[in-house]
Amino acid sequence: MSASSAMLPPLPERLRPRTLDQYVGQRHLVGEGCVLRRMIESGNLSSFILWGPPGVGKTTLAHIIASTLDREFFTLSAVSAGVKEVREVFEKAGRSSLFNQKGAPILFIDEIHRFNKAQQDALLGAVENGTIVLIGATTENPSFEVITPLLSRCQVFVLKSLVKEDLQVLLDRALKEDVLLKEKKIKVAETEALMRYSGGDARKLLNVLELVVDAQAGKKQVLIDNATVTASIQENMAIYDKDGEMHYDIISAFIKSIRGSDPNAAIYYLARMIDGGEDPLFIARRLCLSASEDVGLANPNALLLANACFEVVSKIGMPEGRIPLAETTVYLASSPKSNGSYMAIEKALAFVKETGNLPVPLPIRNAPTKLMEELGYSDGYKYAHDYPGHFADMEFLPEEIKGTVFYQPQQNRHEDVLRAYLEACWPKYYPKKG
Repeated sequence: MSASSAMLPPLPERLRPRTLDQYVGQRHLVGEGCVLRRMIESGNLSSFILWGPPGVGKTTLAHIIASTLDREFFTLSAVSAGVKEVREVFEKAGRSSLFNQKGAPILFIDEIHRFNKAQQDALLGAVENGTIVLIGATTENPSFEVITPLLSRCQVFVLKSLVKEDLQVLLDRALKEDVLLKEKKIKVAETEALMRYSGGDARKLLNVLELVVDAQAGKKQVLIDNATVTASIQENMAIYDKDGEMHYDIISAFIKSIRGSDPNAAIYYLARMIDGGEDPLFIARRLCLSASEDVGLANPNALLLANACFEVVSKIGMPEGRIPLAETTVYLASSPKSNGSYMAIEKALAFVKETGNLPVPLPIRNAPTKLMEELGYSDGYKYAHDYPGHFADMEFLPEEIKGTVFYQPQQNRHEDVLRAYLEACWPKYYPKKG
């Protein structure tokens, strides 16, 4: 006798892992010998924040940790909970700690980035004195969204989108182990669309799988191929995006439209976000990032305008804030583009990881003491302003990597000027293009 789907929770909940061995993905955190697994196995649990996209296992991981350590587990959603609810949890946790020798209770706060400053302040005392162990989950960069005192008391663990191999494991497990699906005759002919629509999100993958199966209810054999998956998604878009996950698709489309110099598409996606109730400061922050990463030195004024937009929106709020958001969006989309600075810092960071802490050349070291002077610190330094054109030809990089070029000016009006200056100063590193 087959189980009734009407009496069971959705597929993602039915397949939620209960142990670390069932948990899929995030091997850099929970693999053998890795930081979170070591913390769990030692029982020495400290407060931390899980930062990553939707559907990668943040909530599941918190439940597994509490279950594995047999800790009392409290959970709050920052969307609906306030300071009152937080304090009620602290009272319960305090009473619980008197009788529980297994360690402080765990408080899991989903979407912790939605807590305002006062709500986050309310967490500080209990985290600091050990009344609770805080596990926060966020899809937003904690550096922007979590107050510094709380952030300093928590480690931050970054979770990654699931890769194709992880998603395949989940798909195979669902078809083999789920109480409903294992009773059906399901033929998997193609998985490209299934993987594509999941976007590295386990919950999306399982929701789509359930949609496709339900769409073929009554058939002797359920077919999963690219066509059936696409048709099911298009017919059930509201269900597919029931958790608001399209939020990430819209912001992605918004940024890529700006990068692609299409002000019309960028304004359209801005309107979609505003109409959907998106936090205007979230949009303004993304504009600042786009101004730096995508416009960059092709138009240095872009970052100034984006920063001004953030300040103005934070002061005037909505609905008036839509106007500076629109102005900045059009300006960035209509500006020439350069990722020269972005590529330079990425290359330099990779270089630092590879070469380590190379010694700073003696001529450009500071020499505040006599001993340092005697050791040769600052000896041979050429003060640029004492030379023609305020430029002195000397090497500033460590000896081991001298001559390395990290920044390459891109082709646009502003960086053409920069290139000309660099060609004049450093012809051996920036030869004139013939």
